[in-house]
Amino acid sequence: MTKEQIAKRKIPDNPGVYFFLGKRKEILYIGRATSLKNRVRSYFAPELREKRSQLIENMVAEAKSLDVTVTDSVLEAMILETNLIRTHKPSFNTISKDDKSYNHLIITNEEWPRVLVVRGKDLTADYERKDILYHFGPFPSGLLFKDALKIVRRLFKFYDTKVAVGREKTKMARGKIDFNRQIGLYPHEQSRTDYMRTIRHIRLFFEGKKSQIIKELEREMKALAKEERFEEADSIKRKIFSLKHIQDVALLKDGARIYRDDKTARIEAYDVAHLGGSEMVGVMTVVEGGSANKAEYRKFKIQSVKKSNDTGALAEILTRRLAHKEWPLPQLIAVDGAAAQRNVAEKILKRLSLSIPVVAVTKDEKHRPIRILGPQKLLKSYHDDILLANAEAHRFAIAFHREKRRKKLTI
Repeated sequence: MTKEQIAKRKIPDNPGVYFFLGKRKEILYIGRATSLKNRVRSYFAPELREKRSQLIENMVAEAKSLDVTVTDSVLEAMILETNLIRTHKPSFNTISKDDKSYNHLIITNEEWPRVLVVRGKDLTADYERKDILYHFGPFPSGLLFKDALKIVRRLFKFYDTKVAVGREKTKMARGKIDFNRQIGLYPHEQSRTDYMRTIRHIRLFFEGKKSQIIKELEREMKALAKEERFEEADSIKRKIFSLKHIQDVALLKDGARIYRDDKTARIEAYDVAHLGGSEMVGVMTVVEGGSANKAEYRKFKIQSVKKSNDTGALAEILTRRLAHKEWPLPQLIAVDGAAAQRNVAEKILKRLSLSIPVVAVTKDEKHRPIRILGPQKLLKSYHDDILLANAEAHRFAIAFHREKRRKKLTI
């Protein structure tokens, strides 16, 4: 197989999996790609040995033909690649020889199954066969796999606690589960039947059977609509849409850098912390693609407000933040409070001629979210992301305030 032969083939510029085949059509090597066209051509570029390895150069020299399978997303390409490598064990895929350091995904065999990431070397040491309901992997790219799992969590809420659900020994452990339910990381429903259906869908997803999940959800949506349970039907409709339009941006990599596109909503949340107006600070947190982007968090020492004035402090934070033209603008802003905080934020944005929607997360006396004020369409689309961003802002603000007070005491 030569570069000229490859050039004649119409290889699609889509995500997918590619196969290098030997003279008997046996699979020599399986790989995944964001762009099949670009990745396949890279194997016929000059100095392949230096750019890849001697092993890959030998594989290309031995290959007699090539085949590709297009997938809907990079995430699905990764899952298909992993399943095929595990099934066929191609001789040139080094993953099939030693996977002790790679990640595996297991679903535990418990009353409330947990979805856990486990290193290959820990699988046999920490788990017996009877403890595992389903097993997927190995996944060679740790960062890529963890990014993929964040996307899966947006589609299917699951437990990943250190101990079996219901066997927590401390109030703190039980409180963490409740908190993760509030911010949408863990399932909202308490029905085991519903949760086991979610587990089944996760299994089907990692088996590469997304179309089967969609068909089942479509049947369920129609049945709910027939019973005039329109809110539940609409929720399933949104899940079907998400499955059909999986956000791949967290999986598009160039080296160690992750690129994101305009399809990924950047949500910025703001909160203020002080003690009766003293040592007042503010923070900004960022959630993108359903996960916290801590590298983009920012701290603000309030300068314009000397007394307890949360709305005044918020106005200062937003004004100073929006003066940073080099920071990317958010698609949505979440503030901690009620109508007063939301009005202040909208006033600042209007003054700067910026059209960014604002939501406000209102809390009870124990600082638990009870409602979100804002456009209903956005609340439906980004409910869990908003709560996550807001919870992170509260945590980050309290930590910054305590740090500032500690420093003052030690001076």
